[in-house]
Amino acid sequence: MTNDQIISQTIDFVKDTLKDAEGGHDWFHILRVYNNAKLIAKDENVDLFIVSLGALLHDIADSKFHNGDETIGPEIARTFLTGLNLEKKVINHVIQIIENISFKGGNTVQKFTSPELNVIQDADRLDAIGAIGVARCFNYGGFKNRALYDPQIMPNLTMTKEEYKNSTAPTINHFYEKLLLLKDRMNTATGKRIAASRHHFMEAFLEQFYNEWEGRL
Repeated sequence: MTNDQIISQTIDFVKDTLKDAEGGHDWFHILRVYNNAKLIAKDENVDLFIVSLGALLHDIADSKFHNGDETIGPEIARTFLTGLNLEKKVINHVIQIIENISFKGGNTVQKFTSPELNVIQDADRLDAIGAIGVARCFNYGGFKNRALYDPQIMPNLTMTKEEYKNSTAPTINHFYEKLLLLKDRMNTATGKRIAASRHHFMEAFLEQFYNEWEGRL
């Protein structure tokens, strides 16, 4: 089986697996991250096959939708990739990417890195900021029935991994606890360049939000 055939089978598998997923973590999120990753990879010395598989499988079972269990996604991906008879080193690299790609709170130390992970991580973080990032943030907040904003509940910038995972704070707080932090955590030159403009959009959005909240506009 050629690499292109493997990628095609992976796309079909991910589409089917995520057909009923929440709108911010569905197939279209995967597709955007996949496209972002291929764009960023053009300027990086990486294995595009690993990048493609990692991007397509990175959110195959996001722990947020599985009671916080971070083992399900890697297990599903490993079973799928093993069924394709890929080399163990390829499978293990993709699994390590899945296990380490996510933002788990501002104080969490990443345990693994590689050029391929750097590319996919940037691609995933780009989809969490800018206009789509804002849309995804509020879509998930609505999915969890969270308040839009509560001036009495301040963002927590020193959360542990468990506190971050279990947070029920208003959606606006998430901008300060994650989204606005991502610009300075990008790995690649392309990621940093794109993130800068998307970060500026979010700052403008928040300014408009507060003006409307306070009745200033």
